[in-house]
Amino acid sequence: MFFKTIDFSKYSSIKVGQPTEVLMIEEGDTIPKERYLIGGANNLLVSPNPPPLMMLSKDFATIEQEDHFLTIGAAMPTGRIVSYAKKHDIAGFEFCSKLPGTLGGMLAMNAGVKSYEIFNILHSVKIDRKWISAQEIEHGYRFAKLNGIATHARFEIHKGFNQELLDALLNLRSNQPHEPSAGSAFKNPEGDHAGRLIEAVGLKGARKGQMQWSTVHANFLVNLGGGTFEEAKSLIDLAKNEVLNRFGIHLVEEIKIL
Repeated sequence: MFFKTIDFSKYSSIKVGQPTEVLMIEEGDTIPKERYLIGGANNLLVSPNPPPLMMLSKDFATIEQEDHFLTIGAAMPTGRIVSYAKKHDIAGFEFCSKLPGTLGGMLAMNAGVKSYEIFNILHSVKIDRKWISAQEIEHGYRFAKLNGIATHARFEIHKGFNQELLDALLNLRSNQPHEPSAGSAFKNPEGDHAGRLIEAVGLKGARKGQMQWSTVHANFLVNLGGGTFEEAKSLIDLAKNEVLNRFGIHLVEEIKIL
């Protein structure tokens, strides 16, 4: 293992943070228990005092076919997984084209688009060096309880990459803002949409410094350039309070605040 300085104002998708020492884990290393594991930093909001961080090195950016299974390392970027599936005519990974980041990040939050989510196609996960069946892992909407560090995942191979589905999914999300963001800020509450609620309390387009609730989609917190953690956090807290006061609904962050 070795340390690497990562500047989160450049590396994270929301472009907020500062240069931070991150421990890089290599194949064969004993993974420390007291550090927080990050991936592509696509749903992270990093504070000025984050917990000790670690990351899987490119030793874990692997993809291998064996019999009817595909074994993928948790540091593998989603874009490369989709390219591989397309090249080898493998079905099921089309939705990953809409999800930035790494496989590990997808596993940690059961990432998905509409009815497609990673646990639907997952066979098993290697957690703390042991393979565990996907059925044994508690999971649900944008949530998975891995109870350890996932380094690899296994998927059953089904033939037939679906280009039409890929195109349909790519078009589906064209209502997303173009400015830097961390994706959806809040999970959708049962039977409702976080974006609708934020808009209903009058916060769509609301701004604090260089951070703003997007005018395109109210559940996206966007960085207009040089936004800070404090500005982002105050808009998140404001939305939670306003929605709670007006609708009695507790919004739960999908974005991870470190």
